[in-house]
Amino acid sequence: MFLNPYVSTNNDQFKFTRQQASHFAKGVAGDFNPIHDEDNKRFCVPGDLLFAVLLQKEGISQKMRFDFSGMVSDGIPLSIVEKCDRESSLTDGNGKEYLHMTREGDVTYNPEFIQHLVTNYVQFSGMNFPHILVPLMQDKQVMINCQRPLVIYECMQVEFDTLDVQKPEIDFVGASFDVEGKRGVVTLNFAFSENGQMVGKGFKRLVTSGLKPYDTASVDNLVTRFNQLKANYAQLV
Repeated sequence: MFLNPYVSTNNDQFKFTRQQASHFAKGVAGDFNPIHDEDNKRFCVPGDLLFAVLLQKEGISQKMRFDFSGMVSDGIPLSIVEKCDRESSLTDGNGKEYLHMTREGDVTYNPEFIQHLVTNYVQFSGMNFPHILVPLMQDKQVMINCQRPLVIYECMQVEFDTLDVQKPEIDFVGASFDVEGKRGVVTLNFAFSENGQMVGKGFKRLVTSGLKPYDTASVDNLVTRFNQLKANYAQLV
């Protein structure tokens, strides 16, 4: 399967090395969040990689919601626990839950559709910064900590009108940024279309903390560092 380079599987358990998770973030999702750098002390596996592995193993349902409840470090063995016919979660050996999925409707296990959806969604998801988040921060006149940026993936939902689709495109259709003091919630809305017809929709929600008054120079510097990291990675692959 296309995720094999990014996950280590042993029977019903799987885990991630720092290299695997970091390469997925940068090479597949275009996500250069520092917490996915191999040498970061606060390293965590990208939520989009957990989502991708769960879809590959559980298939795609007409309606799915994913709630993230903890950050996964490298080397932690995870298993899929079926709570009932419509609920499953990623947990470690101590029963700690990191990702909870609920689903409704029909299910497809078509590997080509799963690969297409995962690849296109995580590439869209990786566009959070700077393309979407910076204009939102500027509008609200607040910013994340540009020296230690931390944006947490809270949840996402996907809903298809039908699973009788082949390669639907994903389009950004708007975002909101709700700020309460130093905490903010970013909601990104998207839609799926095929042959010019809308066939589904969804949203992704992020949580920010430690917000500060907006400073153009600090944000511009963060964007420059991001672009440099992206350029450096492109030269290595």
